[in-house]
Amino acid sequence: MSHSHSHSHDPAEMPALDRAFAIGVVLNTVFVAAEATAGWWSNSLALLADAGHNLSDILALLLAWGASVLTRRAPTLRRTYGWRRSSILAALANALLLLVAVGAIAWEAVERVQDPQPTAGTIVLLVAGVGIFINTATALLFIKGRHDVNVRGAFLHMAADAAVSAGVVVAALIQLSTGWLWLDPAASLLIAVVIAISTWGLLRESLDYALDAVPGHIDPDAVRAYLESLPGVTALHDLHIWGMSTTEIALTVHLVRPEGGNDAFIASAMDQLLHRFGIHHVTLQVERGIEGFVCTQTHADGL
Repeated sequence: MSHSHSHSHDPAEMPALDRAFAIGVVLNTVFVAAEATAGWWSNSLALLADAGHNLSDILALLLAWGASVLTRRAPTLRRTYGWRRSSILAALANALLLLVAVGAIAWEAVERVQDPQPTAGTIVLLVAGVGIFINTATALLFIKGRHDVNVRGAFLHMAADAAVSAGVVVAALIQLSTGWLWLDPAASLLIAVVIAISTWGLLRESLDYALDAVPGHIDPDAVRAYLESLPGVTALHDLHIWGMSTTEIALTVHLVRPEGGNDAFIASAMDQLLHRFGIHHVTLQVERGIEGFVCTQTHADGL
């Protein structure tokens, strides 16, 4: 039996990712404080409510950042995989937070459609414009890391808020020139639908990771075909592929190979699984299939 693992994140990338989270948290904390102050000064309940909503962005960033840090902690005798799965839990939590935020936007928009109110004026446009800049800049900090479901959750939070702010600006400008009070809540509903659609993919993927499903970018049939094609392999069973974290994939399998395994065979298989399929942590159990021996895992659940 042999094990192999590697980290899909280059350690050199970690300081840059930490810096992105730190900048995002600081920028959004300053923005929330400024928005709350502007709301209090202008007596705008809408700005105060949006400042409260934007606090969820800071929480989302802190969740993703904390998980990113925890995944780097070394394994222990008690936690043999370390804290890798914390990134999966953070991605799932952020997907749920996004859906809650979408629900809040939609609820407020429906109420405002029934009783349209004029916007609070220039100060709302100014604050929303700053929000577009802050949220877009923060989202761009994470655009390179979107292959990581955890980082994608943070990206979607910031991109969603940038879209909301842009919708506020466009709707307010048109409303000021046409007097259509229904336009602002209608735009909010449309934005909520777009965010919900993008969030659904994040929720589904993070749930799959949490339930140890084969990650979506891995073709299990192709992996099985490759393993069956290995020289000397006559059969395989108990194949499992799952996400150890949002960036690391694990595989375990029993290979029946009458001539047995050797270091060169195992090393080659693990290298190909990494480079062909991006599977980082591999456990291969090689069985000779000797007459009279029946592996207890032959009929175990697996691919």
